[in-house]
Amino acid sequence: MQLNSMTDHASARLKPHLSLQQTLSLPNLASSPAWSASFTLDANFLAVCYGNPGTHIKIWRHVKAIANNGDASDSRDRNNDTGIDNNRKGGEWKAFATIREGHARTIRHVAFAPLPTSGGVLILASASFDGKVMIWECSMNDDNTNNLEGMEHDDDEEREAGICEPIAQLEGHESEVKHLAWNQTGSLLASCGRDKTVWIWECFLPGTVGGCAASSNVRGSEAMQMSQDDGEFECLAVLQGHDGDVKSIAFAPSHGQWGEGEEILLSASYDNSIKVWAEESGDWYCAATLGLNSSIPRSVSPQEDSNNTQQGTVHTSTIWCLGVAPGGHTVSSTDGFWNCVGLLSDAHAGYAVLSIDCAPSRAGHGRIVSGGGDNSIHIYREECGLSSSDAPKFSMDVMTNHAHDGDVNCVKWHPIDGMSLVSCGDDGAVKIWKYVQA
Repeated sequence: MQLNSMTDHASARLKPHLSLQQTLSLPNLASSPAWSASFTLDANFLAVCYGNPGTHIKIWRHVKAIANNGDASDSRDRNNDTGIDNNRKGGEWKAFATIREGHARTIRHVAFAPLPTSGGVLILASASFDGKVMIWECSMNDDNTNNLEGMEHDDDEEREAGICEPIAQLEGHESEVKHLAWNQTGSLLASCGRDKTVWIWECFLPGTVGGCAASSNVRGSEAMQMSQDDGEFECLAVLQGHDGDVKSIAFAPSHGQWGEGEEILLSASYDNSIKVWAEESGDWYCAATLGLNSSIPRSVSPQEDSNNTQQGTVHTSTIWCLGVAPGGHTVSSTDGFWNCVGLLSDAHAGYAVLSIDCAPSRAGHGRIVSGGGDNSIHIYREECGLSSSDAPKFSMDVMTNHAHDGDVNCVKWHPIDGMSLVSCGDDGAVKIWKYVQA
C-alpha cells in the first residue's frame, strides 16, 4: 500500500499542473478586489490595479535572479537582447511603486505601453469607474535606489524604489471605463466603457511612431517641438455600435483583410457580440459583427466530429474578455466574413469566463489560459495531430480549482518565457504560477 501511494503521488506530479511560486497580496487588501494585471514588454515589471475600498495601483519589479556565477541579476540576461535570461535560477517580485492619486473610484484596468524599459522609464495607462483614463510615467526614485535589493516588506511604500507621475488625463467617456488596449507599436491606445463606446487615441510617446525618439534624423527646432509633443494624446475616433457595455478590447493584425491599416480593433460587449473595427483613409468603421453564425461547432474536443455543428448565436450572454493568438491569425470564409471554428462549451462549468490569454509564440506550447467566476484557472492545449486551422481541437490540460477565494478576474502569461503566469482576483490576491508540463 505504501508503494502504491508513493507511485500515485509521483504520477500526479508528472501531470501538467500549476505550481504557486509567489503570492503578492497584502494583508490590508483583503476587501479590495484585484481587477487587472499587466507585464511590461520585457516582463521585468508587473502592475496590478485594485478596486474600492483601497483603490490604487501597485507595481512590482522582478529582482534578485541568481545567475550561474552566483551574482544577483535582473530578470533578464543583460547580454541577451531578446529579454530571455538563459542563466536565470529563480528570482522574486518586489514592490517598486504605488499609485494612490489620480482616480476617485475603482481602477478597473491597467496596461503598460509596449515600449522597452531599458531607458529606465515606464509608461502605464489606467482606466477607472470615474470615467477617466490616466497616463503615468514611472521611473527610479534616486533617493530609494539602494532599497530595491534590500526590501523585506512589500507594504513599506516609503522604501519603494520607483516613483510615478501623471503625464496625461484622457476624458470623454460619459461613465465607467472598463478596459484599455495598446496597439503593437504603442502609437494608439483604445478605451471602452459602460457608455457603449470605444475611443481610439493617438499617442505621442518617446520611442513610438510620432514620438521624439522615433527618428534619430530629426534635429533642431523640429526635434524641440516633437519633444514638447511627447506625452500628448489626440482622440482619433469615437466608435459607436454596441447596444451594451463594452467589456473588452484588443488590437490584432489585419493581414490585409480589413481596411488599409496593419491592425484591426476587436471589441466585446454586454450585448453578446464582438465587433471588428478597421481603419481606412484615417477613418475607423465597423467592418464586421461577430455574433450570429450559421454554423457553430458543438465542441472542440478531440473526440467530437468536426462536422457536428449547431445553428444560432455564438454567445448567449455577456462577453467579458477577448484573447488574440500570437500573430492574430484568423479564419474567414471566401466572402470575407468570420466563422466560429471552435467552442469550449464546458469551460468553467457554466460560470462566467472573466479572462483569457494566449501564450506567447516563443513559449512553443500554444496553450490558452482562462480565469473564471468559479474561482479556478484552466489551461487548454491544442491537439495538434487532430487539429487544423479551420477545425481546432482543444483539451483541458490543467484545472486549478480554488486558485483564488473568489472570482479570478485576470490571468496573463509571462510575455517572454510563457512558462509562468500571473492571476488576480476578488480576494485581492496576486499570484505568480509556474506552468509545469508533463
